[in-house]
Amino acid sequence: MLILVCNVGSTSLKYKLFNMPSTDILVEAKTERVGRDDAIFSYRNNQNGFSEKLEGLSVPDYAAGIRLFLQYLLGERSGALDSVEQLEAIGFKTVLARGYYGVHELTDEVIAAMEAYIEVAPAHNPPYIQAIRVFKSILPDRLMVGCFETAFHTTIPLARRIYALPYEWYEQYGICRLGYHGASHGYIARQIRARAGEHFKLISCHMGGSGSICAIEDGKSVDTSFGFSLQTGIPHANRAGDIDAYIIPYLLSQGMELGDIMKGIDKKGGLLGISGVSNDLRDIQDAAEAGNERAALAIDAFCESVIRYIGGFYAELGGLDYLVFTGGIGENSVLVREKVCSRLACLGIAFDPEANRSVRDEGLISAPDSPVRVLVLPTNEEVGIAQTIFEQFA
Repeated sequence: MLILVCNVGSTSLKYKLFNMPSTDILVEAKTERVGRDDAIFSYRNNQNGFSEKLEGLSVPDYAAGIRLFLQYLLGERSGALDSVEQLEAIGFKTVLARGYYGVHELTDEVIAAMEAYIEVAPAHNPPYIQAIRVFKSILPDRLMVGCFETAFHTTIPLARRIYALPYEWYEQYGICRLGYHGASHGYIARQIRARAGEHFKLISCHMGGSGSICAIEDGKSVDTSFGFSLQTGIPHANRAGDIDAYIIPYLLSQGMELGDIMKGIDKKGGLLGISGVSNDLRDIQDAAEAGNERAALAIDAFCESVIRYIGGFYAELGGLDYLVFTGGIGENSVLVREKVCSRLACLGIAFDPEANRSVRDEGLISAPDSPVRVLVLPTNEEVGIAQTIFEQFA
C-alpha cells in the first residue's frame, strides 16, 4: 500500500513515501520557508538515488509547495510514481479536532471539527487545514487520513483526564486532558513491544522544541504530561508548560495586556523565557558553561519538571521496566539525560554515565544490572503514522 505522509509546519512541508507494510522510505522531501521568496526545497528518491536541493525559490503558499513536490514525485528523472493515482492514501500528523480524537478519514465534518479548535491549537491547525484542502483539490478521490496527536492517549482513564472543573464544561466543551505527541509515543511503544513482548511498563520522554512525558502500560497510554492544549506539561522551547491559572488575572490587574501575557506564556516563555538567551538548548548549555546563571537555571528547571513527571508516572504504573529518551533534546543532550537519570536511583535505575556520553543515535545508557532499562531511541513519527493507516485502512 503506497502511503504518503505529510507533516505540516507553520512554514514547512515534509513528506515521506512508504510502500507498506515495509517501513522503507521510498521518497523523502522537504520545503522550508513556505510563504517566502527564499524557500528551500530538498528531495531524494531512495530507489534510484536521485537527490536535489534548490534554494532561493518562490513558494508563496502551501498549494505551490505541494505542487512542487508532486512535480518531482512524477518527474522523468526524479520520479517514483507514474501517476498520482498510484497513491492509495495520504496521512497527516494532525493535532486536534473537537470530538475526533483518534484516527479518522478527513471528511468535511472532521475538517470543520479542526476549525472549531483553532483557538486551542492556533499554530498547528490552520496550516494543516490549508494543506489538507490543497491535497483534496488536487486528489479528490484519494483516501486522506488524520492521525490526530490525541489518538494514542484515548486509552487514558477518565479519572486522569478530567479536570476538577464544573463537569458541564467537560460535557459541553470537551475540556479535559487530551495529550499530544501521540505519533511519537506510539512509535516508541511499538519499538519496546518488539523488545519486551506484550507486557511492559514504559515511560517515554519526548523532549525537543516541544516536549511531553507519557506513561505506557502494555503498549497503551495511561497518562501524559500534556493537558487540554499544547501549552501545558514540562517547559518547552518557547512555551511555559504548567503554570498557575491565576497568574493571568493577576498580571491583568497589574496593567498588562492579555495579548502580551499570552505571548509571554506561549512565545516568550519556556527555556527562552527563563534563560533570556535562546529557545535552543544547545545555545543555552553553551551560555551556562560560560557562567550564565539564568541559562543554568533554565536547564535545571527543565530537568526538575521532567523528574517530577517521571516520579509521578512511576507511582501510577506501579513500577517501571523501560525509560526512553527521544526527540531532539532526548536523543542528543547528554547533560539533560545525566541530570535526570542521576536523580532516579530510587526508582531502580542504575545509570551508566560513560554509556550515556558515548551513545550514538540509539542505545542503552543504564548499567547491565539495572532493574530498569534506560534507552535512547530516535523517534519516527511518519513511520508510526504509516503503520497506523495500514493497520486500519489496508
